[in-house]
Amino acid sequence: MDEGGSRIRRRVSLPKRNRPSLGCIFVGLTAAELEPGDEGKEEEEMVAENRRRKTAGVLRVEVQPFLLSDSPECLILGGGGTNPDLLRRIPIDRGVGDQHNDSEEDMFGDYDSFTENSFIAQVDNLEQKYMQLPEHKKHATDFATENLYSESIKNKLSITTIGNLTELQTDEHTENQSGYEGVTVEPGADLLYDVPSSQAIYFENLQNSSNDLGICSMKERDWKSSSHNTVNEELPHNCIEQRQQNDEDSSKVRISSDMNRRKSIKDHLKSAMTGNAKAQTPIFSRSKQLKDTLLSEEINVAKKTIESSSNDLGPFYSLPSKVRDLYAQFKGIEKLYEWQHTCLTLNSVQERKNLIYSLPTSGGKTLVAEILMLQELLCCRKDVLMILPYVAIVQEKLHMIGEGSRGATLEMTLAKILYTSKTTQIIGMSATLNNVEDLQKFLQAEYYTSQFRPVELKEYLKINDTIYEIDSKAENGMTFSRLLNYKYSDTLKKMDPDHLVALVTEVIPNYSCLVFCPSKKNCENVAEMICKFLSKEYLKHKEKEKCEVIKNLKNIGNGNLCPVLKRTIPFGVAYHHSGLTSDERKLLEEAYSAGVLCLFTCTSTLAAGVNLPARRVILRAPYVAMEFLKRNQYKQMIGRAGRAGIDTIGESILILQEKDKQQVLELITRPLENCYSHLVREFTKGIQTLFLSLIGLKIATNLDDIYHFMNGTFFGVQQKILLKEKSLWEITVESLRYLTEKGLLQKDTICKSEEEVQHNFHITKLGRASFKGTIDLAYCDILYRDLKKGLEGLVLESLLHLIYLTTPYDLISQCNPDWMIYFRQFSQLSPAEQNVAAILGVSESFLGKKASGQAIRKKVDKDVVNRLYLSFVLYTLLKETNIWTVSEKFNMPRGYIQNLLTGAASFSSCVLHFCEELEEFWVYRALLVELTKKLTYCVKAELIPLMEVTGVLEGRAKQLYSAGYKSLMHLANANPEVLIRTIDHLSRRQAKQIVASAKMLLHEKAEALQEEVEELLRLPSDFPGAVASSTDKA
Repeated sequence: MDEGGSRIRRRVSLPKRNRPSLGCIFVGLTAAELEPGDEGKEEEEMVAENRRRKTAGVLRVEVQPFLLSDSPECLILGGGGTNPDLLRRIPIDRGVGDQHNDSEEDMFGDYDSFTENSFIAQVDNLEQKYMQLPEHKKHATDFATENLYSESIKNKLSITTIGNLTELQTDEHTENQSGYEGVTVEPGADLLYDVPSSQAIYFENLQNSSNDLGICSMKERDWKSSSHNTVNEELPHNCIEQRQQNDEDSSKVRISSDMNRRKSIKDHLKSAMTGNAKAQTPIFSRSKQLKDTLLSEEINVAKKTIESSSNDLGPFYSLPSKVRDLYAQFKGIEKLYEWQHTCLTLNSVQERKNLIYSLPTSGGKTLVAEILMLQELLCCRKDVLMILPYVAIVQEKLHMIGEGSRGATLEMTLAKILYTSKTTQIIGMSATLNNVEDLQKFLQAEYYTSQFRPVELKEYLKINDTIYEIDSKAENGMTFSRLLNYKYSDTLKKMDPDHLVALVTEVIPNYSCLVFCPSKKNCENVAEMICKFLSKEYLKHKEKEKCEVIKNLKNIGNGNLCPVLKRTIPFGVAYHHSGLTSDERKLLEEAYSAGVLCLFTCTSTLAAGVNLPARRVILRAPYVAMEFLKRNQYKQMIGRAGRAGIDTIGESILILQEKDKQQVLELITRPLENCYSHLVREFTKGIQTLFLSLIGLKIATNLDDIYHFMNGTFFGVQQKILLKEKSLWEITVESLRYLTEKGLLQKDTICKSEEEVQHNFHITKLGRASFKGTIDLAYCDILYRDLKKGLEGLVLESLLHLIYLTTPYDLISQCNPDWMIYFRQFSQLSPAEQNVAAILGVSESFLGKKASGQAIRKKVDKDVVNRLYLSFVLYTLLKETNIWTVSEKFNMPRGYIQNLLTGAASFSSCVLHFCEELEEFWVYRALLVELTKKLTYCVKAELIPLMEVTGVLEGRAKQLYSAGYKSLMHLANANPEVLIRTIDHLSRRQAKQIVASAKMLLHEKAEALQEEVEELLRLPSDFPGAVASSTDKA
């Protein structure tokens, strides 16, 4: 042991992947180790001390579209209450009680990656001194990277390979043993201890580099040692145990290292860290953080147990018993329901066969999914992909395969996986299924179902003042329950003919209640009406918490607050529908879950998309908009009644008029609706898109293979039911002919013999552009025509013309312009902007006539008119950057405007990818890159560079800009302490994060330019004589 004190090394264990991985990489930080020769007691003390030190962090992972050849080994569909962040983050060892962070956006902690005392700075200093030696100046060009990896970094990291694990060990006390001055580390400073979790992935890259570059450089040095001495002989070596590679492997590694010889170790570190700084860290509530902590702890503990010598792999459904203990400790789950035990012990599960399981809402389906995922990840060491919906936050129910374009997309994904991978296990879960036999055949799956509910659900009907209980055994399906006993004034009878006030006051504020309404406007009206007749006592219930909710709503609305919510929230009541912004919905949902709000008036979308249970669920009417309620919709809504662990009973009450009585009785007794394929019904988003992707991905490229694929789809299973006039073969041929006629595919006919002819297809440039841009094929030719026409006279004096070209086509049909507003906005345009409208064929006189109600003789394209109106909304939003003011100006719900903005940003990115595949549209590429940024951030142009920094949102960007920090360079050179004093409500952690992230982005941009320079200076691979010279050298 050194005199300067004990030398402690931290070890990071990284499992080596044998194949490309789509799943999570779990990185566990083990206890610190003492060097060999230390006493056992001393070692135990150091291990115990290191265990007490907290390590926390989450690394965000963007899930990209995957090639089916790299498909995961397990696919799980659905799950009520599923936490999708489990799939997007890499859990890292963290103390369960580590909740002291004062910034939920903090990604880097107290670690400043580029300060003078940082790890990178020390490595850079070491590298510079190392390269100044004369021996190394001579060979720097050829062996810079190799020598740095094999020698310099070993003063910091000891790399030991044991089986499939690589351990990176860091010396806390590093002496100046190499002869270089100024490369010491202060005692007590553990270099890797404060490295943020987002940079942990660097060490996995280092593992791969060390396996390649390290071995290669060691062999080079061994060969040279006989002819000359270098400083390598003087450097102390930590033991590096590696399997010997054959000569062929070494030559491949050497070629690879020569390609990257210009990059130093500092560059590699920066590259790894800057790559991880791009993704913004989401803001989570405390309850969400606790759930994430639990999941991270479960996975890490189970993984450590598997890595240890313990054989404890089976006590808890093939998982370590520690997982069971953690479920009991954090979730209070000491024993599984009987159906969960039965499902997990099914032969089909044990044999990894495909499975569909179906239970009512709140039955505990998600827990089964969690256990199955942990089994696959930890015991089988295979990847898991969970499919979540694009719109809903929480779950993707398997029955949605029968719902429009979303169902068609889900069917296409499953069909491709079934066709290309025979080893991937598919598990589907749903609350509502009827014709499950078709789904079983399609997924080649076993089926398990149960009617279990942890909380009893009682269903009631209300007609006038009478409440009836639904009873399947009764003659007419219902029995008398009770009469409403509530004193109604004449005024209240007129305002509340359905007795909603009486029904909700029976449960609130001590219990929660949901009131489903037919329309968005009805939600707001009902919420206000109920609050008018609630007593003042309701205002006192959790008064401080409700004030905080109002304050937070004002903050996210830049001082604006919906007047309806301002009146209802003090009573614990709020409305919930798509007219709210996403931030508003999230805040209200958290307040409801915490019990601050006790009543939601909501639309049916809440039942399908958000897991917010209640003691009582009231259906205002048996209608969704103007359509009568379906059995599936009814089951989804009433399924929210009864909260496991909170309520002993759940109640649903459907309010109906006498005229609807017979229809309602049929509704509650009929079976669930069947689930049918939408693959052909959604023509352009279904079968055409499927064929284009099959040929583009080369999964199936000839007619016979495509027809064979179609037989394996859900549509193929149901073809006898769905196809009356045409056969599946005819549908396939017609769809391919249609794609060929549109110029998306090209057909090649190959004559194998006189009798046998094979039709092969390949994708055209236009087809590839549509495929890469994920353009709806119903609009790809219209988009091509609009872009082509735009080239003839693109108006660039403002953004209006570009915005028009990126306004989503699928939103046009939903647009109903207010002609007075349209005319007023048009008259405020500049001459150049009015010229855009003239090019598109929309004149001021036309709008004036529409506004005044006059007859229009001249024919004008309605789609162009509507699309231009939406473009006006987006153009105004980009100029004013305030959803509230634009909402008032155009008399549109702010939630609709936010959806329009999100859709436009997404479509702009799609159009950009579309243009990248077509040479003729080269002019749009640079323009669309900037426009996509503007639509994504929706802030004034000068704030966009600041918004790219992690942890900087619009409000913070305005603060920084006002304080003089107007560019990325300003932030990168800022002093965190000065920022804290200058910017209001900025914590030290946030300040350090902002500065570190800005530095990373700046270095990333510099690195990109450096790579461009290197590319220009590199000898071309096709340079004349290059092949001959390399052959001569060999």
